Amino acid sequence: MSISREIHMNRHLFLAFLLVLTTQFTTAQQTTPVSVPTTIPKIKAALEQSPNPILYTKQILQKRFRIDTIIVGKTRHFDGLADSLAYNGKEKKVYGPYGPPGGKFLVQLLSKAPNQFYHVGQIFIDTSIFRKRLADSIGNVIVQKIRDSTATFEQLAQTYSMGGEAPLKGDLGWIARGMLMPTIEHEMLVHKKGDVFKVWTRAGLHIIKKLDDPKQDTGFALMLQVFL
Repeated sequence: MSISREIHMNRHLFLAFLLVLTTQFTTAQQTTPVSVPTTIPKIKAALEQSPNPILYTKQILQKRFRIDTIIVGKTRHFDGLADSLAYNGKEKKVYGPYGPPGGKFLVQLLSKAPNQFYHVGQIFIDTSIFRKRLADSIGNVIVQKIRDSTATFEQLAQTYSMGGEAPLKGDLGWIARGMLMPTIEHEMLVHKKGDVFKVWTRAGLHIIKKLDDPKQDTGFALMLQVFL
């Protein structure tokens, strides 16, 4: 069972960046015509060297393009190409081409912005299968075993957790602020590293372990997609 929820990125986050790009690009032209790259390696090199890749794409390459704001919700098990590039890619670097024949495109990582991430461990008890009273009883046994040191959180996660995190010993990885259920995120803020605590949601009982202190990491990226 996932403990994440969808959030909407405030697209004003990169407004200042876009304004800077717009003012950087000059319309002054040299007396000799601008050379337009025609091969993919040359197009990639030109985009990486341009002070304003957006206007370069529009005015020089005259290619169709799209600008996307990408949210990085977690730092492993990415949802797709976009958030994987957003997290692992380098600013100004152009990647690709991607896509099928006739629909290929390049992706340039224009800018990154940070977010706070929480390292979460979870043992999930599904109350659509167990009654709440029984789930609570199981949860109390699990928490007591951890506090008595008769079993580790990781061992108990493999045995009891009814979510996809069981094979990972309960480790959900680093999850971005705003992607956790509000009740769980609140508890992550008030507890200290190593604490184990119970959180109830409509889905069931979550026995959470705060595996690390929060950290800043890449949480958002602005990407330019250039269609070839």
